[in-house]
Amino acid sequence: MPVLTRLIPSPVVVDIRPGALDDLVGVLADERISHSGKLAIAVSGGSGARLRERLTPALPGATWYEVGGGTLDDAVQLAGDIRAGHYDAVVGLGGGKIIDCAKFAAARVGLSLVAVPTNLAHDGLCSPVATLDNDAGRGSYGVPTPIAVVIDLDVIRDAPVRFVRAGIGDAVSNISAIADWELANRVKGEKIDGLAAAIARQAGEAVLRHPGGIGDTEFLQVLAEALVLSGIAMSVSGDSRPSSGACHEINHAFDLLFPKRAAAHGEQCGLGAAFAMYLRGAVEESAHMAQVLRRHGLPVLPEEIGFTVDEFVRAVEFAPETRPGRYTILEHLDLKTEQIKDIYADYVKAIGS
Repeated sequence: MPVLTRLIPSPVVVDIRPGALDDLVGVLADERISHSGKLAIAVSGGSGARLRERLTPALPGATWYEVGGGTLDDAVQLAGDIRAGHYDAVVGLGGGKIIDCAKFAAARVGLSLVAVPTNLAHDGLCSPVATLDNDAGRGSYGVPTPIAVVIDLDVIRDAPVRFVRAGIGDAVSNISAIADWELANRVKGEKIDGLAAAIARQAGEAVLRHPGGIGDTEFLQVLAEALVLSGIAMSVSGDSRPSSGACHEINHAFDLLFPKRAAAHGEQCGLGAAFAMYLRGAVEESAHMAQVLRRHGLPVLPEEIGFTVDEFVRAVEFAPETRPGRYTILEHLDLKTEQIKDIYADYVKAIGS
């Protein structure tokens, strides 16, 4: 009797623990990743550069490339530099911008990518998407899933705490994104990938329900695992649907309408998720999500990230335009300015102070 299965694109190595960086050389020596030790390592001028001094002696066959920023031009330049080197693999060592540049460059030259994030700001560290700034603002580019992910929780702990907070917001927003996917299924008949939805939902719930705090190793472990699982969920579904709904549309609206004032991606997604849960009538769930976000120091009101109520209302009204074709609670309700204002006032009362 035949057994029907599907192959799921996922890393061959996922190492998440304190001290994981000490074993990076062993991971890179894996024959599936590198057989010659010739590696192209992309780093930033910040956290990645500091770790370069620590790792250089153990990686004699590596060539180090300092990446200036997170633009499409930076990624194309990196790909051009790497192409002539005849490397086995590309390593992205640094924050989200560096990881995304390395992802894009590796895909462009046909090499595997090893992601070594130095913070947990968002779920892009293991996703099949590279988000890069371009002349039109910001674009998302499809790339292969990293072949390996190494997250040293000691390194994560040394990063600014705001990056951990942002990662919490991005992970928790999965719960709202899955609710939007289910809504699209009921109303529009959009097909749900049950495995992708289950992975993404459980990743978000694990962070939402964990009693620990930002300073706890156990909590950082759960958060890092949740962000990796969110990326794998996107690989399973073939798009960002498991982790991106109204919450991310509101985030994109902030970025497009107020590009010089936008807060961190995860902060805006967490706020968007709490509000979106309220919009769909999940009042208790919205209040609980807001309570957890507050406990971790994340915003649940627009003024907490420097926006007025009117600016927030404008962002919510504009949000559906950021992802044409995606159906969420925002498209479903099709709210106008005054309706959003009234609902927002009720949301503020519901989540309390």
